[in-house]
Amino acid sequence: MYTTFNLTSMPLTIDTHHHMLPEFFFEATNEKANPVGGLKPQVWSIGASLAFMDELEIDIAVTSISTPGIELHDRIASKKLARKCNDFAAMLVSKYPQRFGALASVPMPNIDDAMEEVSYALDVLKLDGVVLFTNAQGIYLGDQRMKPLFNELQRRKATVFIHPNASPDTAAHALGITDNLIDFPGDTTRAIAQLHYGGTFAETPDVKYVFSHAGGTAPYLAGRFAIVDEMKIMGDSSVTGTSADTFRRLYWDTALAWTDPVLNHLRHIAGMDKVVFGTDFPYVRNDLAVKGKLRIKSNPDLSAEEKKQVFGCNALELFPRFDTVKINSK
Repeated sequence: MYTTFNLTSMPLTIDTHHHMLPEFFFEATNEKANPVGGLKPQVWSIGASLAFMDELEIDIAVTSISTPGIELHDRIASKKLARKCNDFAAMLVSKYPQRFGALASVPMPNIDDAMEEVSYALDVLKLDGVVLFTNAQGIYLGDQRMKPLFNELQRRKATVFIHPNASPDTAAHALGITDNLIDFPGDTTRAIAQLHYGGTFAETPDVKYVFSHAGGTAPYLAGRFAIVDEMKIMGDSSVTGTSADTFRRLYWDTALAWTDPVLNHLRHIAGMDKVVFGTDFPYVRNDLAVKGKLRIKSNPDLSAEEKKQVFGCNALELFPRFDTVKINSK
């Protein structure tokens, strides 16, 4: 029984970056001795997720699959795996409706298959949004071939969580450096830049985008983006809006990005009303996740109201159905 703290005096805490890694998914997408990204996660189970949430006093976790997403080279296998993941996620939410939300997995990069699965996951299973990866088999989200998918997500006013993937550049993997150290943040930044300058963000004003790990290196490079805009290096921003406009619109999670410099960057480029709490379970060790949450709670630069926003209130803008969970839990 979850009785860790009293919601009448404490804010709702929502983990927006919480992976589910059922064995069938991990075996289909990762080599056990050589997991994607270079970091072997904890063994995942429903019980492990619930125990982690109780330890960190997390009320609700929004589950998503992790790298490399559903991008098997066999198209039919990808479709079957996406469907299996989404049915599993729906079962999880049905069994624990006050503890879990779920983001739909889509088979990429085939757009027709992706749109078909989006329809099933959101219309039939009623999942809470979609998880996409920065690139699938080298095709980035800002590619023109991805436009029909984003048009559909705009029509639905969907919440879209974007997670990094390994770079398709083989040179990036020949340096003896794990992808999760540099390349994952770099790939997130590449995706943000292409989605912005390619017009996708401007064409989907009603999509609510959440970028994992505080957007990779994008917050640090915000000043550089502004100079590029001022010099019109990437064209006239009258259509796309400026990068500063885009950064204020996006949401950014705190997974592996809970330190003071990162949060201060986010305060300036986006505002604390666009920062959401995330842990990256089960890839992060529990003790580090605890330290991360305490780091945010004890941050002297954040007001009590801002901490409430980060831990749960901002996520309610993305997942409004959780507001009933808060009411029912009191």
